[in-house]
Amino acid sequence: MAGRAKKAKIHIRSLEPEDAEGLTLLQAMPGYRHGTLRPPHPTIASVRQFLEKRSQDDLLLGAFLEGRLVGSGGLHRSAGRRRHAANLGIGVADDVRRRGIGDALMIALIEAADKWLDIRRIELTVFHDNVEAIRLYKRHGFEREGLMRAAAFREGDYVDVIMMARLRGL
Repeated sequence: MAGRAKKAKIHIRSLEPEDAEGLTLLQAMPGYRHGTLRPPHPTIASVRQFLEKRSQDDLLLGAFLEGRLVGSGGLHRSAGRRRHAANLGIGVADDVRRRGIGDALMIALIEAADKWLDIRRIELTVFHDNVEAIRLYKRHGFEREGLMRAAAFREGDYVDVIMMARLRGL
């Protein structure tokens, strides 16, 4: 196709302790952090420790574009009588949004939950003003379940958080 740039292939794989530096850079981005509860200025040491000490019930994936970590996503399975449920978190680098990275991560996480981990309920929270993320979640079958007023302190203000979930086979 003349005149069209070749679309770079997104590679999804498990995150390893060796990815700590890339994940730290990702988490330090203002837009990425704005959508999370993470404080500013993560350290490579704390991120490496998180990656090394994760539970066997955690699935942590990275999205790589031309070898660079540009997105991360995870499923964190609940215990006991909530073992059928997992909490989902996802984020994409500020400079590569709207390029299919969030969709690629969601597809990989949902496929793992449905076909390999037998997770029937995936739940998440999202800031009420994160319109792009809410659209992404709805595209992948998530529905709004509630609103938590003034649930988080972000950049000097209390903000509302929407609770969403995707149910399979219930």
